[in-house]
Amino acid sequence: MDKLIIEGGRPLEGTIRAAGSKNAVLPILAASLLSREKVEITGAPRLADVTTMLGILRELGAEAEQDADGTVHLSAAGDILGRAPWDAVRKMRGSVCVLGPLLTRLGRVEVSLPGGCAFGVRPIDVHLKGMRALGAKVRVEHGYVIAEAPPGGLRGARIFLGSANGPSVLGTANVAMAATLARGVTVIENAACEPEIVDLCDCLNAMGAKIKGHGSPMLTIEGVDELGGAVHPVIPDRIEAGTYVLAGALAGGQVRVEGCVPNHLGALLDRMREARVPFTVGSDWIQTEANDLRERPPRSTDVTTHAYPGFPTDLQAQWMALMTLADGLSIITERIFSDRWMHVPELERLGAQVRRQESAVVVRGTTELSGAPVMASDLRASAALVMAGLVARGTTEVHRVYHIDRGYEAIEERLQGIGAEIRRAKE
Repeated sequence: MDKLIIEGGRPLEGTIRAAGSKNAVLPILAASLLSREKVEITGAPRLADVTTMLGILRELGAEAEQDADGTVHLSAAGDILGRAPWDAVRKMRGSVCVLGPLLTRLGRVEVSLPGGCAFGVRPIDVHLKGMRALGAKVRVEHGYVIAEAPPGGLRGARIFLGSANGPSVLGTANVAMAATLARGVTVIENAACEPEIVDLCDCLNAMGAKIKGHGSPMLTIEGVDELGGAVHPVIPDRIEAGTYVLAGALAGGQVRVEGCVPNHLGALLDRMREARVPFTVGSDWIQTEANDLRERPPRSTDVTTHAYPGFPTDLQAQWMALMTLADGLSIITERIFSDRWMHVPELERLGAQVRRQESAVVVRGTTELSGAPVMASDLRASAALVMAGLVARGTTEVHRVYHIDRGYEAIEERLQGIGAEIRRAKE
């Protein structure tokens, strides 16, 4: 197991290029199971989660390889198995995305309930509701979802994919993929509007699907008999880009994140303006400007997480790291995952003044953080701890960084490229 060792207080300056989106590429990889022709995904990130998904596809009988440049070559032309075992899917939640493609292609599927980051209960009820609406019989036995399509295959339907926390991104992806080969028309109401769903639907349409309305709360999917191959470039990772932008803001450095889509980060940029963080934006880049935080710290600014286009839950921890050095009190409210606060006690170890109050955390800005050993608990919490370590006085050790390797490609090398003193070591 690895750890990251950070010597804080080094100035950050330079350029980081955003990698391909983790949250977009995982369901796109699963979508390759819908076709017997070759699918090629360009610009995919080289991440532990991508490696895990490729391994799941191979276990199911598909060919799946990734080149050094990130390009992924996929082929599900042969016999595909209808069972995804626990050992294959236990590492990440995104593995549940094979449910829809396997069900609509094979008519019967057994998929183990997935694993992933441990920050509260995240049921897959929405996924199962969608499959049942398409005509499938679904039950959960011995830790497996067992789904069977009716004779003649899945049938199009009008489906409201509601949940207590709003639209479900993975639920929308799973049901949309299943509906591409269903008989008739499927309408998904309360569909997720995230850019990752738009990217998946663009890929499916390139494969021959008939999907309209992606990017809106209502998806219309006309089922087709089969899908073909495609070459599809995955979108940039907005969460990774936002993390590096916030790292630059926290360090008061001139850091440019290139190859991103600023429009995907509208809520973040709005909060940064409110917080008096100096930055500029181009067509495909965001740059934080040099700023002495001792003379001009960020203004404490509240955020509340919401489904897209609201403030992303996946940037909540990183925003909290920025607010630890802000001027005054800020309140961060979590509306998507109510228990996503495992980074709070670790930030306290670094000297942050944070206090949880039910679904919110109150942050009192301080003038300085100090290095300490901290424990990474999930992917985005890990990123927040690395950010805090970059500006903390002294040495910070971030343990259990296998979490961060799930979503950030070679994070220490890329931060070294903009001046950070950070290195990886064995525990």
